[in-house]
Amino acid sequence: MMEVIVSQGRIGDRGAGMIEGAARTARALEERYGVATRFVGTPAGPEDDDWTVSLLAAEETLSGLAQAVSASVAAGRRTVLVANTCSASLATLPAAVRAYPDCAVLWIDAHGDFNTPDTTESGYLGGMALSGACGLWESGHGAGVDPSRVVLVGARDIDPSERDLLDKAGVRILAPADVTGQRVAAAVGGARVWVHIDWDVLEPGTVPADYHVPDGLLPGGIREILESIPAADVLGLELAEFAATGDESTDARAAESIMDMVAPVFATAAVR
Repeated sequence: MMEVIVSQGRIGDRGAGMIEGAARTARALEERYGVATRFVGTPAGPEDDDWTVSLLAAEETLSGLAQAVSASVAAGRRTVLVANTCSASLATLPAAVRAYPDCAVLWIDAHGDFNTPDTTESGYLGGMALSGACGLWESGHGAGVDPSRVVLVGARDIDPSERDLLDKAGVRILAPADVTGQRVAAAVGGARVWVHIDWDVLEPGTVPADYHVPDGLLPGGIREILESIPAADVLGLELAEFAATGDESTDARAAESIMDMVAPVFATAAVR
């Protein structure tokens, strides 16, 4: 059984389109699979604030997401989280690994999201999401992710100090040129996986995202990754940072592309 949870509260959003992008993705899932969705949080406008401010403001939404994910995995469901920002994973990954301590984490993202309060230059909460879930700093929402069980896929915009943290923590990194379904499957090593996808991992222009990094993956590459892992081994799927533009044709094409990329995860799953 599959369950879809949708983040709608601001979690460090600095752009206006990501809450709507999450809602749009949820509507596309409803239309294609008839899946019911659970919405968490109340939409709010973007702010260009420091992580110290945005983390406190996101407390209610993050706590709600953690509770929703915990309930989903406790019920034995395969969980799909549709999030506005990667910051949601500060709460959802710790909830996931409490239930599945031996799972691998595929973090598919143009960025490492492994900065800490001591290394961040931008002050953006999303750039500290994975490190927080791995316990490199105290977010207030738990930790528990083993960095040696994390595979960072498609990353190409990593700060030097962030790279040092990744190397010391033992996170495995597959640059875009090295990403194939076979290599990702080998890196996972047969473990069950929790998959996180930030759409800025793609070549810019495919799915709108606030952070554009050239030389990214193509949609076929994302689908190949998901096809390389048995659907039954995908414990959870997080989809983040589709920045809806407000242009109907652009956003509709992006949502359709997302549906096509993630279809392998839904191939054998019952939904609710």
